[in-house]
Amino acid sequence: MTGTQAGGPRRRLWSHADWHRERSRHRWVTDFARDGGLLSYGPDLVDTWRSAASYVDRILRGAKPAELPVQFPTKFEMVVNLKTAKAIGLNIPESFLLRADEVIE
Repeated sequence: MTGTQAGGPRRRLWSHADWHRERSRHRWVTDFARDGGLLSYGPDLVDTWRSAASYVDRILRGAKPAELPVQFPTKFEMVVNLKTAKAIGLNIPESFLLRADEVIE
């Protein structure tokens, strides 16, 4: 699914979670918190795409894909949505917020 296709269902999910005052935690792409989820944690997409570009470069220069090492993300991003936390009555400690890469107020 593309971002525009997934945006509608995600927003409906957050509205549903808000309606039932359920706490939501996501470990996928950080767009979840930006779309209204409470928290998201996942690989930094810019860093991931840079890594993929280096693989493409190596392959175009003649490297065999089967001989390239498997790489895992090394940089992660956490986004906390305080607006959602407030809506569901959740207080997030300041020490936790200091660790977040982005805090939505």
